Amino acid sequence: MSEDYSIDATDRRLIGVLQDDGRITNQDLARQCGLSPAACHERLRRLRERGVIRSTVALIEPKALDCDLLIFVEVLLDRTTDDVFRAFADHVRSIPEILECHMVAGGFDYLIKARVSDMAAYRMFLGNILASVPGVRETRTYAVLEQVKETTRLPVGTARASK
Repeated sequence: MSEDYSIDATDRRLIGVLQDDGRITNQDLARQCGLSPAACHERLRRLRERGVIRSTVALIEPKALDCDLLIFVEVLLDRTTDDVFRAFADHVRSIPEILECHMVAGGFDYLIKARVSDMAAYRMFLGNILASVPGVRETRTYAVLEQVKETTRLPVGTARASK
């Protein structure tokens, strides 16, 4: 897979439509983007091969899987060395409740986004799972009271093609 991410305005239109409906048929996608079905299919193939389109997924309602509570956790490590970073990252990848984990610059080392069923489950998550992650010195948790905006949609824009 190549890492050539340069895309043109037509690719951006395709991506915009796909972000709204990943199950759209090639025929409907082609029509909405002003392409022939064959040209549309070829562009999609190239976008996938180049890694621009990474995956097509189903977005699931968290309540349906008893994952009602969304939490963010700031993590401060006891040391900031490559081996501690590596051990932390390797361990975090194996924890299913953690949806995202980002190394950040600032007053702490990582920001975690996780989902659990409720506060009792979060307490178990914090005490039994997160506390066992190598290198963790301190955590600060923020429970989400109201989700104001949630999207997986990236801003497509129609500006110049970029690399």
